[in-house]
Amino acid sequence: MTATAVERLIRIGEVARGAGVSVRAVRYYEQQGLLVPKRSPSGQRLYRPDTVTLVRFIQQMYAAGLTSRRISELLPCWDSGHTDPEQRAMLRAERERIQAKVDDLRAALDRLDEVIAITDTHP
Repeated sequence: MTATAVERLIRIGEVARGAGVSVRAVRYYEQQGLLVPKRSPSGQRLYRPDTVTLVRFIQQMYAAGLTSRRISELLPCWDSGHTDPEQRAMLRAERERIQAKVDDLRAALDRLDEVIAITDTHP
């Protein structure tokens, strides 16, 4: 790795800060095969700056209930922007699952708003 190439890369702490996660989380994503860092001559993990955006995406997918394995299946779609029919079917199935979760949360929020409205009228 040339000195110029190293200059364009960022260290694990910068990735973590930029994405709002812990360094431990970044290491975990690496262990799960979701991130592949380069290494400096001294062995430090080095990442492209756009890894921050990727880590945010990974966080969102975990929050939506996807497993590491499913996220790893999504990453080629993220990287290339191209999918095969099986990948598109998987993406659509995950979207439908997440939409159902959103609908359930919206219904719960509406119910909670009803309770708040009732309690606001009764001190």
